[in-house]
Amino acid sequence: MSSDTDNARAVSKLLADTYAVYLKTHGYHWNVRGPNFASLHQLFMTQYTEMWAAIDVIAERIRALGELAPQGYGAFGNLSSIRDGDPEQDAQGMLRELAADHAALVATAKVAREGADDVTASLIDDRIDAHQKHAWMLKASLG
Repeated sequence: MSSDTDNARAVSKLLADTYAVYLKTHGYHWNVRGPNFASLHQLFMTQYTEMWAAIDVIAERIRALGELAPQGYGAFGNLSSIRDGDPEQDAQGMLRELAADHAALVATAKVAREGADDVTASLIDDRIDAHQKHAWMLKASLG
């Protein structure tokens, strides 16, 4: 079984990746164009709003594990494997990229779940479910 410190480190990466996908989704919400603008604008807003609420829950779990939650772009950038989005790409590219990012988040979450205590595991299970649903909706929007 992992220590609380090890769990907090893994959950910190989950926090950083979630924040990065949140920022990208919010940016794509602003910059999406094309015939499906209205539906994608709304889909992206629904997803970034869900992730915004989750960010706080994840950070508070890190604190409950006795560690400080990372904060700031530098700290998140050092922890995250998610790349910044490109507002120049078309809607289909945005959808494909976000779907891949949610798959990466699921993988990050599964690593963080290894050896986690029951409360942390429950939070992570909720995040896996949310990111799998987000990915499904994005893929279904590809047409």
